[in-house]
Amino acid sequence: MQSILELRHLKTLLALREAGNLLRAAALLNVTQSALSHQIKQLEDHHGTPLFERKTTPVRFTPAGERLLRLADSVLPQVEETERDLVRLAQGVAGQLRIAVECHTCFDWLMPAMDVFRGRWPEVELDIVSGFQADPVGLLYEHRADVAIVSEMDPDEKVDYHALFRFEIVALLAHDHPLAGKEYLVAEDFADDTLITYPVPDDMLDVVRQVLKPAGVQVARRTTELTVAMLQLVASRRGIATLPVWAVQNYLDRNYVLAKRITPQGLTGRLYTACLPETSKKPYLADFVTTTRESCYLNLGSVELL
Repeated sequence: MQSILELRHLKTLLALREAGNLLRAAALLNVTQSALSHQIKQLEDHHGTPLFERKTTPVRFTPAGERLLRLADSVLPQVEETERDLVRLAQGVAGQLRIAVECHTCFDWLMPAMDVFRGRWPEVELDIVSGFQADPVGLLYEHRADVAIVSEMDPDEKVDYHALFRFEIVALLAHDHPLAGKEYLVAEDFADDTLITYPVPDDMLDVVRQVLKPAGVQVARRTTELTVAMLQLVASRRGIATLPVWAVQNYLDRNYVLAKRITPQGLTGRLYTACLPETSKKPYLADFVTTTRESCYLNLGSVELL
């Protein structure tokens, strides 16, 4: 029997195992769910056996699926390592990635992603530019950073942007806050309260930029460097904070504070990497972006890929 098994089939099965279901696996591979289902069905029809059990969460593989996963675990790392070795031999990749971030909560997901990347490209020196950066793109022009993590794409900047993921930002309230019974908050709900934030300019706060400023609402602000301090102030009825769901999920699971959607549609934040065009040409830059996207999508749980 002629085999139709290809590397893409093995990558699909690995993505399905890591993501847990077809929808998330399709997002991870940047294909439609129907295309992914068709690919797996084609493989199942060819071999005359199902590869996983439908309607199970998380997905459960059949013995045939498990056998192919063992093959994928063996073959794909070797293929990927060989491809990186060929790049090293052809181009040489010794270099560095100095990363500047404009968001305090970025470190929650950036460090694990860097650990994965470091294992794949050990000869590339990774470093985080110390401290919060109000203008990380400016550091690229000054050659003080190689990659910037930013929340907006500015078409006037002469940099390349690479999409990472989007996420929901929620309002955090004390259990006895007067707004605790509301299904969601709107701009006017913030007017008579204090907005507790990290010490960043107004235009770097999604809630100000996307919700409060368009509505003409100005609020008093109180700042702190630490997430835990911010949540303690919220729990003590000192004000309202707005943070990504993934940054506060542990506190929500413990019922420390309440989370409320901001506007009926929800408030969405986005993150991108930015770098100079010459950095985009580095053979390891694309792998850094891919590694970061996949690590965050699989580990944060509440994000969607851009």
